[in-house]
Amino acid sequence: MEPKKKGKKLRITEADFMLANRRAARLEEIAEHGRPVSLRKMLHKSKKLYDRKRMKRQEGLE
Repeated sequence: MEPKKKGKKLRITEADFMLANRRAARLEEIAEHGRPVSLRKMLHKSKKLYDRKRMKRQEGLE
């Protein structure tokens, strides 16, 4: 008789645990509100970007 093969044991890592919790929280949020809720509605606009309209307004005030 051959010895029995040992199967791989399932190991849940901390990353897997965090991922599962985030997914569960998101599913609860969708079930509660009917859609995903976004916390931030406006995107941050960098002041360093070239903005033609802002430049024209500043020139008009001077």
